[in-house]
Amino acid sequence: MQIRTLLILGASGDLTGRLLLPGLGKLIAQGKTTGLKLVGAGSDDWDSSRWQERVSGAFDSCAGAANDDGRQQLLDIQQDTQYHSVDVTAEGALAKLLAELDGPVAVFFALPPAVSQKACEVLRPEEVPEGTRLVLEKPFGTSLESAELLNKMLLKLVPEDHIHRVDHFLGKATVFNILGLRFANRLLEPLLSNEHVAKVEIFYDESLALEGRARYYDGAGALRDMIQSHLLQVMALTALNPPATLTERDLRDHIGSVMRAASVNPDFANSTRRARYTAGRIGDRDIPDYTAEQGVDPSRKTETLAEVEVSINNSRWAGVPFILRSGKALAKPKKEVIITFKPVNHLPAGFKGVDSPTRLRIGLGPETLRLEIDVNGPSDLFTLDRAVLAADLHAADLLPYGEVLEGVLHGDPLLSVRGDIAEDCWRIVEPVLNAWKNDVVPLEEYEAGSLGPAGWGTSRSDTPLP
Repeated sequence: MQIRTLLILGASGDLTGRLLLPGLGKLIAQGKTTGLKLVGAGSDDWDSSRWQERVSGAFDSCAGAANDDGRQQLLDIQQDTQYHSVDVTAEGALAKLLAELDGPVAVFFALPPAVSQKACEVLRPEEVPEGTRLVLEKPFGTSLESAELLNKMLLKLVPEDHIHRVDHFLGKATVFNILGLRFANRLLEPLLSNEHVAKVEIFYDESLALEGRARYYDGAGALRDMIQSHLLQVMALTALNPPATLTERDLRDHIGSVMRAASVNPDFANSTRRARYTAGRIGDRDIPDYTAEQGVDPSRKTETLAEVEVSINNSRWAGVPFILRSGKALAKPKKEVIITFKPVNHLPAGFKGVDSPTRLRIGLGPETLRLEIDVNGPSDLFTLDRAVLAADLHAADLLPYGEVLEGVLHGDPLLSVRGDIAEDCWRIVEPVLNAWKNDVVPLEEYEAGSLGPAGWGTSRSDTPLP
């Protein structure tokens, strides 16, 4: 059943204004949802006029590219939308609001995880109307135990296929670009295994520093914020076996199979690294030391750069390291999957120069493809030279949260994280978090605006290989 009412909890918050409403606006402008009623709710004492102003501000930028029907839909929703000032953690408050809305209703918890969990705790199954969908942001829980408890709680309220655990990295462009490259090309698919691949690196380096997010980030860190959720999902897409179909059950079953086979070597001093940025300069911005950022508690030893080596213990990938790295305040953004192939079995004698490994690079934003290979040099045909075959991949028509909302509104959980998979993500990283908490792995430092700690093999420019 298509959702008739979208209820956003945390409607006055940053996530709603910056990401949710623009994503929804573009979805409506493209005619991909009709007849929707939008309702906002939050603890702030807003009236409906102020909420309508927020919605209009987000929708105005979408109206220019819309046709007449799309512009009318945007206008109708703006004029009809309502705001409710409510404490959703209070007994009966959310249940009363749900009872007043036209169903089926999708409830988007644009709230801190602890508040979302409390709001679900005070709901009883009989208070949740049939067809209701619950949409929760990452992080899903704070540990394996909390994720398991949260899953049990949600399943008492609605069935699994009515729960959307949001990971906006799993947008259609990212998912289907990786799957299309892997499974629609005979040139690539037979080579993606431990017979031919030396290592796989998944980067999400950002040049942004905290940008006012210390309240959340200092309690999370790079490992929880990015690797535990986003990068493990990208790893699974890169490593899964071909599903029979692209339906949600087939695809998510195969993602789950990869996650169950994945683990981090318990020699954490060698299989993991962590670091924190010091003062430096990025472009024309002076970045203060992380510990001097407002809202940071230095005693937490929060890492701003994390790296883990994951093993996938199945016949396809046994022995191939998957190196996942993410960090902030680095020299430049780097968001890509790099697949490095093993050397050829035999290079005929007589060639000169460097026999560099073949590399396939899949950009995660912007969406690009680069194949780096050796060719004969232009002046001396006996000397190997480097050539790059490059292509732009298709980007999504929608913003990431528009893709998320499209799946929610039309009842397609394909791009959401299934409960067992969310738990496995915690199972993989929790031993690392415990080791770091006990200082088994030293907290290194790197200058803001650098490539990261010099001793890390991943702290390199685009061309050289370690």
